[in-house]
Amino acid sequence: MYSSTIIILIDSYKLYYFYYTIQQTNFASYNLNNHKMKKVLIINGGQNFGHSGGKYNNTIAENTLEVLKKFENVEVKTTQISDGFDNDEEVKKFVWADFIIYHTPIWWFQLPNGFKKYIDEVFTAGHAKGIYMSDGRKAEAPEINYGTGGMLGGRKYMVTTSWNAPETAFTLPGEFFNETSVDNGPLFGFHRMNAFVSLEKMESFHFHDVEKNANIERDMKLYREHLENVFEKELKPQLV
Repeated sequence: MYSSTIIILIDSYKLYYFYYTIQQTNFASYNLNNHKMKKVLIINGGQNFGHSGGKYNNTIAENTLEVLKKFENVEVKTTQISDGFDNDEEVKKFVWADFIIYHTPIWWFQLPNGFKKYIDEVFTAGHAKGIYMSDGRKAEAPEINYGTGGMLGGRKYMVTTSWNAPETAFTLPGEFFNETSVDNGPLFGFHRMNAFVSLEKMESFHFHDVEKNANIERDMKLYREHLENVFEKELKPQLV
């Protein structure tokens, strides 16, 4: 009888110890994940050209910084394209980052020339250095797997755009963009570019009618709320 009781007690202790060990491991993992620094790269594509001084996107970038300061576990680097850049240093920033936030005006329904130049030069410099390895295809089957050779997997990006066009130009029947959204229309190629290097899209934010009907206070408030919601979800601690 006594030997049976001892065996039961020993087995119970082992079970308790096993359960306690699992709980401690999960707790440690929770805290490790909770306090792990997340790295954000902010790229401002605004520039002074024609009647555009780049001030609106500077304001957006400033609001982005203010929101991210509220998160204790976020580290930020910035690139102001109009100030010039070093290709190799920018490649390192992309590889360093967990999240990339692009800010850009839209000129003639496309990226500004300075931002396009930045993408062309930096992404090309990133070949086999962390941005992309190839177009993903193999010689034995060149018809498939195009766009699968990116090297930035596990990272995410968000884009903001600023437009003279009102939002209704994209949404109302008979208006200019034929009821096609910014993301599915003018930015389609931009999003595929990011997919090519294996970046995952987060929800975009678009500023409309910024010349003839601007309401900066309202729009920045809406943007800050959007950014907070996005990053609260992304940075929410999870058990691993």
